[in-house]
Amino acid sequence: MTISRRKMFAGAIAAVLPRFLHAADQADQSRMIVRSPRPEDLEMPLDGFMDWITPIDRFFVRCHTYTPEVKLNEWSLKIDGLVEQPMTLTMDNLKKLPRVELVGVLECAGNGRRFYEPHLPGAQWAFGSVGNGRWAGVRLRDVLQKAGIKSSATQILCDGADVPLGKMPDFQRTIPVAKALHPDTLLAYEMNGQALPVEHGFPLRVIVPGWAGDSWVKWLQHIEVLDHEFDGFWMKSAYRHPPHPVPPGTAVDAAAMVPVTDLNVKSVIAAPAGWAKPGPVRIQGTAWSNTSPVSKVEVSTDDGQSWKNAKLGGRPTKYGWRLWQYDWKAAEGKYTLRSRATNMAGQTQPLSEEWNPAGYLWNVAQPVAVTISAQGPSSAAEADAAPPVYPDGYQTTCHTCHDEHMMQQQHLNAAQWDRELNKMSGWGAPIKAQDREAILNYLSSRYKQ
Repeated sequence: MTISRRKMFAGAIAAVLPRFLHAADQADQSRMIVRSPRPEDLEMPLDGFMDWITPIDRFFVRCHTYTPEVKLNEWSLKIDGLVEQPMTLTMDNLKKLPRVELVGVLECAGNGRRFYEPHLPGAQWAFGSVGNGRWAGVRLRDVLQKAGIKSSATQILCDGADVPLGKMPDFQRTIPVAKALHPDTLLAYEMNGQALPVEHGFPLRVIVPGWAGDSWVKWLQHIEVLDHEFDGFWMKSAYRHPPHPVPPGTAVDAAAMVPVTDLNVKSVIAAPAGWAKPGPVRIQGTAWSNTSPVSKVEVSTDDGQSWKNAKLGGRPTKYGWRLWQYDWKAAEGKYTLRSRATNMAGQTQPLSEEWNPAGYLWNVAQPVAVTISAQGPSSAAEADAAPPVYPDGYQTTCHTCHDEHMMQQQHLNAAQWDRELNKMSGWGAPIKAQDREAILNYLSSRYKQ
């Protein structure tokens, strides 16, 4: 990140904050789950898994920073590093290259994090930080070949127009050359048949089908070709996991972990949701995978004791998800449903968690409790709506970049909250020494594990 971008931070926050607060006020919480209104983290509810192509207004949004304002007439894509001919391309230049379209699943690496035990910090996604989109643009390979990528190149570094918050490191990610040159890796300027929306990376986004969303860099403006591993924070320390599952609660050094790449094979039950009448009940949902397509979905109505094949629907595509359904004759009682997907490579969803210390790539065949009753569902208990009493310094420290949504979803123990405070202070959160203990006590008592 350049010095000029650092200096721009304070002014940028002052300029955009009112606009983003207004946008958050307009969020339709009946259609999306708001994990954080700023930076914007929106999760698709379960009923979104009934669509083959996820509508844009239902598609999840994940942002580490405030959404940048990019003007197309001022935007360009710079390509440099280990290339024969460094160049800068406009959108018109890009659109002269062959147009390519594919259907593919975009899933946040942290989707499902809220289900891990022991509990882990981070955005507490449940099921819906995922969507199936129709992406169109140009091959990244064509752009790199146009610039003349050198034979010594090993990594492609991608950087967007987003501006870090405080001392947060700039969000930059690399893609190995072999993946970057794959014909299905795209630079997309369209989503679902229209110009890429700003919250999804306008005007240009990297599409890495079969891989988790951390590699799908938004607001792309710079590609640098490297001959070495990039040591920036978002590659060296973040979005890493052990190459194999570890016992729950195990601390693993980032140097011993590997970057998140391939998605796991996974399925979600969208219906029934908690209750249904006795008689014919259609269990249905969605399944997806990595670069190996889903080949089978099984359903259990007895918590995994027995399994029946579901019927796959929708259009089979290499990277898109598959709709599925299973017709069940249900008698009155309480049941635990599960769905389990298998891909063509033989990978199958596990019945219990394969733990990792960052909470990435959850893909358990999730148990879903369902009551079959002619009487109808019971009413949910009302949530405690008592307003919080903040300790001194709390709002200045914690609400500078986030609002209370981010804290509410965490449910961490005192040691975890202590580590989060250390991390945020390292990124520029203005924590005064005399306020720190009270802030820690507030967080660990109100939002405890």
